[in-house]
Amino acid sequence: MSARIALLDARGVVAIGGPDRAEFLQGLITNDVGKITEKSAIYAALLTAQGRFLHDFFLVSSGDSWLLDGEAARIPDLIRRLTIYRLRSKVTLTPRPDLAVCAVFDGEPPLNLGISFVDPRNPALGFRMIVPRENAAALVDADAADYDRLRLALGVPDGARDLVPEKSLPMESGFDTLNGIDWNKGCYIGQELTARMKYRALAKKQLMPVSVTGPMPPPGTAIMAGDDEVGEMRSGRDGVAIAILRFDAVDKPLQAGDAGIMPYTRLLRKVEN
Repeated sequence: MSARIALLDARGVVAIGGPDRAEFLQGLITNDVGKITEKSAIYAALLTAQGRFLHDFFLVSSGDSWLLDGEAARIPDLIRRLTIYRLRSKVTLTPRPDLAVCAVFDGEPPLNLGISFVDPRNPALGFRMIVPRENAAALVDADAADYDRLRLALGVPDGARDLVPEKSLPMESGFDTLNGIDWNKGCYIGQELTARMKYRALAKKQLMPVSVTGPMPPPGTAIMAGDDEVGEMRSGRDGVAIAILRFDAVDKPLQAGDAGIMPYTRLLRKVEN
């Protein structure tokens, strides 16, 4: 079966150039830039000094620069924040509106069309491609909603749709299991709290996929276990969503607005039994 390709209109591209780009980013982001090649991308985040989410993105090599695949609407803010740290570093940050991002799933990406790489968060998500925008329309044969349903079922967050800037914590947002953090690299912004939460097992809640029975609650809707608020809805569609939920509430009857909520972990246990 040939691959399905969806255009991700909400994504944008920034070219990062200059001889100091590796040293510059290595001290800022959660992953190790030494892993970046033209066939292998990294998933990483920029955090606040207090270890809270600001931006997440992919980085892949392209010739003498790196391409950053991030949230299009938030790219100006990302560039602004990176520029604050640039100081005398020989680094360029150039928006590339001429490039588009596509998701390739249920098969292999076409050969020799732009840059493609396995999604480093979860191989079940397939590949991502960065292609000239003028060529993107001819490649697309799937709706972005099809890809979104796959993402939701796997519990993979989609930037600020699921992660609250200056509030969400990486260890509560799945960054460890999504290969978004390198625990052996040197220091980066927000590292101290992130490492403390991992090694002391301080996380009490987690982003996870949930089944929704009834009308889809809007993002931000409180999840209730009786009279107790135990979580909050994030993005969702067609009966599946992502929610942040306390671990001690996973096996309780849950409600968000007029909808019943059941974590996928409970559904899987039902199937196994």
